[in-house]
Formats: sequence, C-alpha cells, structure tokens
Amino acid sequence: MRAGLPRDPAQWIALALSVAALLAGAWLLRRGRSPALARADPAPRLASGAAPGLAIAAALAIVAALISAAYVAVYLRGGPRIIDATSYWLEARAMAAGYLAWPLDEPAASVLGRFLVRSDASAGGAAPSGAALSGADHVAVIFPPGYPALLSLGFLAGAPLAVGPLLAAALALATYDLAARFAPEDPAAPRGAARLRAAPVLAALFSALCAALRYHTADTMSHGLAALCFTVALASARRALDEARAAAASAPRGPLDPAVRAAALAGLAAGWLAATRPPSALALAAALLLVLLPGSARAGAAAGPREGDPAPRLGRLAVALALGALPGLALLAAHQRAATGAFASSQAAYYAVADGPPGCFRYGFGAGVGCLGEHGDFVRHNLSEGYGFLAAAGTTLRRLKLHLVDALNAEPLALLVVAGAAIALRRPRSRALAVAPLFQIAAYAPFYFDGNYPGGGARLLADVLPIEHALAAMAAVAIAERARASGALRGLARRPFAPLAAALVAAALPLAGFAFRAGFDHAALRDREGGLPMFDPAAVARAGVARGLVFVDTDHGFNLGFDPAPGDVAVLRYRGDALDRMAWEARGRPPAYRYGFAIPDGGGLASVSLAPLDFGAAASPDAVIEGESLWPPRAQRDAWALPEHAGGTCASGGRLLAVHAAASGDAVVRVGLPAPWLRGARISPRVAIAGDGAGEVRLLVDGALLHVWQVEPSAPSPSAPLSPSAAPLTCAELPAHPLPERAVEIELSLERKRPLTTAAGAAASAPEGPGRAKIPGADGIFALDAIRISGGNSVDR
Repeated sequence: MRAGLPRDPAQWIALALSVAALLAGAWLLRRGRSPALARADPAPRLASGAAPGLAIAAALAIVAALISAAYVAVYLRGGPRIIDATSYWLEARAMAAGYLAWPLDEPAASVLGRFLVRSDASAGGAAPSGAALSGADHVAVIFPPGYPALLSLGFLAGAPLAVGPLLAAALALATYDLAARFAPEDPAAPRGAARLRAAPVLAALFSALCAALRYHTADTMSHGLAALCFTVALASARRALDEARAAAASAPRGPLDPAVRAAALAGLAAGWLAATRPPSALALAAALLLVLLPGSARAGAAAGPREGDPAPRLGRLAVALALGALPGLALLAAHQRAATGAFASSQAAYYAVADGPPGCFRYGFGAGVGCLGEHGDFVRHNLSEGYGFLAAAGTTLRRLKLHLVDALNAEPLALLVVAGAAIALRRPRSRALAVAPLFQIAAYAPFYFDGNYPGGGARLLADVLPIEHALAAMAAVAIAERARASGALRGLARRPFAPLAAALVAAALPLAGFAFRAGFDHAALRDREGGLPMFDPAAVARAGVARGLVFVDTDHGFNLGFDPAPGDVAVLRYRGDALDRMAWEARGRPPAYRYGFAIPDGGGLASVSLAPLDFGAAASPDAVIEGESLWPPRAQRDAWALPEHAGGTCASGGRLLAVHAAASGDAVVRVGLPAPWLRGARISPRVAIAGDGAGEVRLLVDGALLHVWQVEPSAPSPSAPLSPSAAPLTCAELPAHPLPERAVEIELSLERKRPLTTAAGAAASAPEGPGRAKIPGADGIFALDAIRISGGNSVDR
C-alpha cells in the first residue's frame, strides 16, 4: 500500500478539485447567511424532486464518461493493458467478424497461446472423432462472451474504446436508480429534515468519482458491464415488486404491465451477468431472492412506500424474469459449445491442457487446487497445503484488504459503506443492498486466486461497487440528518445553499482519497510492463507497412493485433524457429516484419521497433522447431507440460517444454506438429533429462503409432549432487525417423515414466534454478527441447 503527498499530475488535479469543492461549499454557506436570500430561497434544493435529481444524475453520468475517456489516454496510454483485457479485445474482434470460435490454420502454433482453447482439446484432451482429419479444428478465447458481445458493437462502429465510457455513464444513472428504489424518501421524516431522496444523487456522485470504476470502464475488462448488470437487475426487481403491489390493489393491467416489463428487464440483466461473470450471477440470484420472496409478505410504513399494499402475485414476475434471462444463457451456451465442441466450460478445457497439476483450475476446495503455470508464485506461497478453509480465508481477506480502497478511493472512507450497510439492515426495503456485497464475497470464496492488481483493485468484488456507493450515500445522508437533529448543524441546514454545499463536501472526500491514496495504484498500473499497450497499429502504419505479416512475441501484443478475418496486414506469434517460415509460406510469402517491444532492464517506457524479416527464397535442408513453441499441447493425462527457462544449460535457446508428472501414474503429454510441412521429412526429437527423468517419445501419424524412442535416465557424474532433482541437465538428440508422404495428422506423445523409487520430499525441497524443476511425485526432469527436421515439403509441394 502506498500513500502520501501527490506525485502524479492527475493526483494534483484531484487535490485541487477537492480543495476547490471545500472552499466552494464554505462560500455557499456563508453566502446563505443573507436574510433576503433565505426568504427568496432561489437555489434549487439538491434532488428536491425526481426531475431535478435525474438531471443532476445525467450530468454526473457525463462526468463519469469523460473521466473514463481521459483514463484511456492518460493511464492506459491508448489501449488495453492487462492480459485479460487484451483477451477480451481479441474475443470481441472475433465476434464482430461473426466468430464465437474461428478456424485454426496450420501451423497452429502461430496462433495458439495463452487463454486460447482449441475445439478438439475439450473433454480432457480427447479430440472429437475425425475433427483433426477433417480440418475442423477451431480456436476461441476462453472467457465468457457477455462482455465481448457488447464490445464487438464497438468494433463494428469503429470505436471499441468508446464502449467503456458509455458504460461509465450508464453505471452512474443505474446507481442513481438503485439508490432511489431502495432508499426512497421517508414520508415519516419531519418537515425540513435531510431526506433520503438526496441519497440517489450522492450515490451517482460517488460512482462518477470512483477511480476503480474509471479503470474498469476504460480498460476492456468485463467488470464494468457486470456491475451494470448487477445494478440494473436489483433495481428492476425492486421496481417490479413495487409495480406489482400497486397493481394488486387496482384493476388488472394485462400480461405486459409495468411490473412484468420490469421483471423481464431484471431477468435480461441477470442472464447477461451469467454470460459475463457466472459466479457474480450466483451472488445476484441470492440477492434477488432476498428482494422478491421475503419482501412480498411484509408490510410496514418503516419499510418505505407501498410496503403496506396487498402482497403481489409473484408467479408472473418469476416467469418474466426467467424468460428475460434466456438470451444471456443462450449466448453463454453457444460460446461454450463453439469453444469446446461440447456444452462444457471453456476455461476448464483450456487449463486441462495448458496447465497443471491435473484438475488445478476448479471452483471449489481441496488438494491440487491452484495452477502452477498461470499462478505459480501465488500457489507456492499461499496454497502449499491445498485450498482449504485457512487458504480460502487468506485469499478472501487479501481481496477485502485491497477492496477497502476501491469504493471511495481510500481505506478510511470505506467506513461509510459499512455504516450504510448497518443502516440498510434495519430497513427491510433496503436489506438486500446490505447483504449483496456479502453474497459477492461468498460467491468468489471458492476461487483460489485473489485476482488483485494495482488500479483494478480487488476486481472480483468490483461488480458490487454501485451497491456500495448507494450504501455510502445512505450513510452520508444519515450522518447529516443526525448532525442536524443534534443541533450541531441546525442553523446551517436551514440555509438555501446547504444541500449543494453538502454535496461539494461529499465530492471532496473521494477526490482527496485519490490524491493521497488511490492515485499511486493507478500510476503503478500505468507504468507497469513497459507503460504502453504491447501492440499499436499506428506504429505499424508509421513504419510504412501496408501489407504483409507482422510477428509479435508477447501474448498481449498478439491479442491486440491478431484478427480472425485479417486484412492487408496480419499479425502472428513470433516463435524464432521454423514455424515462422511455415506461417510465412502458408500465407503466400508476403513481406514480413518483427514487431519489437523492449522494456528497459530498470523499468520505464518501452521502445517499439519494426524490423523486416528475411526468410530467404528456399527453406534450409535442416530446420528446427523449439519444444516450447508447441505449448499448449493437444492433450495431457496425469501430467502437465509448461515452457520453462533453462538458461546456461544445453537447452536450445535457453528454454524447453518440461513434462511434469502427477502424484500417480505415468505422465502423458501429446503435442501436435505441422503436418503439411513434415510429410516425407525425417524428424529427430531432442530431449532434455536430469536425474531420474526418463520415458518415451512416441510418434503418432493419423492416430496410429509409427515409432517409439526410449529415453533412459542420464548417468550420474561422480561429482553430481546427491539429489537427482538438482542434477545437471543433459540433452540428447534421438535418431531421425521418416514420416509418410500422405500424413494428415502428426503428433508426438511424451510419456514420462515414474521412477522405481521416488523421493518426493527431496524433490519438493530441491532448489529452483536453471535446468532444475520441482516435480511433485517424481524426481528429475524430462523435457522436449526441440525437433530437428531434415527434408520435408515447402508450401509449393
């Protein structure tokens, strides 16, 4: 946590605005001392009616949109920055082109990578019958499609980064509506008291000034839309219940009366939330039950207007809500079917072949939870004993600690949210607002990774930020009312400008919070990973590239640049081996360039370069495919394979594809090879082993076993360490073997054999370093270093 005097220009601007708001509030109160002004009372009261309040909320919505747009330029520096955001960007671009999953062309390694799943890798890696042989492989981004579907409209309009600011405006208005429906004016309040009608305006104000929401409605992350869906669903459900109560005391209004329409809108928002962030939909479902079921039978003036009306019939509302949820649920099912080839989880299918240990990515508790590839440092540090109660409590507390700053830009101001929740709990009408954040916390407790990062905050809890703004507004109004009732502010409350002055003071709080606290987090987000988006089409245009292939060597850059329906310039992954030439040949040998994104060693702004790539007129008689270029594999069984650094060893290029064995059974990993270029060639796998690392490399052609290479453990040297897992790495090139001229599908099956004796404790305690790996349940290293190709075909053959 960083806090202190402002250092960033945006922090200084926020501080200046905070001071200006306080001074303006003091000036208004002083001006209000004039007896003539007091008699005339010309100033409009803060939210003295629905129309003025809505007008103020509309103005705040514009402010929120403008700040989010400025965030794109100032903090994101023109484009998505977080790897998840770039993946949503790619998914939305594909959907704009008409793809939930797009065809995967060879060489597949030029496209496949982080957060991309191929359709034949679902169900534990089993390919659908005939899928590969018929060329039916497809690839999709693993994330749910709700937000990318909205972002795709921005692509179709030619302005995808405008979607976030529009969401920001909608969130401010939705937050106003939420607070207005759950915290309406209290008719029992004494004349002249500070009414709860001010809470909706203050809630919209807090929404506009929330830095975490400004990030989530600037970067292409799904949480801005999820927050909007959560808010609209709750507010619409409340409206549906109120309208149904009114209809119960009057003549029937027909099947599409306002109550039914409001319930259908609540269902549409809930279904779209399920298609955007499914665990958040679980929290929303619990909150909706609290709104609709207990409240339907309660009465009492203290609960707000209409609570004493006859109980409504909920059957029609439930049907309307369920029907409204169908579009979002159908979109989610269609995406999962397209991404996996079955109605299965695309994320589970991806992690089943791209990470480990087996079953590491799951919603729940137990041993083996936590993926070592995606979240290795986190898992080793926090989940050494599995994901049980203590680990879940630690993860949840870390989220809550970082979330304290999210709502109002500084931890101390989170007390307003807590106070608002205490107030809401005492009002049956508002009780759902108090417990909805708790439902959100509980919904993500079974997910092992905390998901926190600077600027984005505790992003898994960001979906309920509008609810927290409504609670904070209720607390602020209650504090002002108590101060007025106690006599401390009695004289000030009667002045005509007092409501506006109070609003200025409320605005000063989150502004000061950003200046002294939250601004440091957002500056860290701005400056991380080179301080720029990792691919900029404008840089390609400035270099004069109007046609050809651009190779990028970062996952972020690929996601930002790749287009499933490419135009004159196509973006592919740079592998630094024969795969690049194969991709160049497959696309007609156009001009080729390498997009460089170099981050200085000491940090700072990255430098961008574009250099021509010359593949020559003819392919080399001997080509090499690096083992790590073949990640993610086609399938895994009792194993997982990860690209790992092995600098200073015999590993080609200082990297390799290491096969890790599960606690029991032999480890099997299948990787695919680009068949069109290997037909008639001779291939020689190069393996890297250490200690007890041993196994087989099997050559499979069109599903049939063609050849087996045996790999024996490396012979220990007299000076080798006693621990086999710390033994030096040895590389061995296996004898070359020919491939048939008519091969359609070529795979290597890497089968790591368990040693006769294991020393799991020694393996677990062995030091990490170049050429060493911690392998649960087995000692040593077994890895694919490279594949040497002799002969073979060019694209011309």
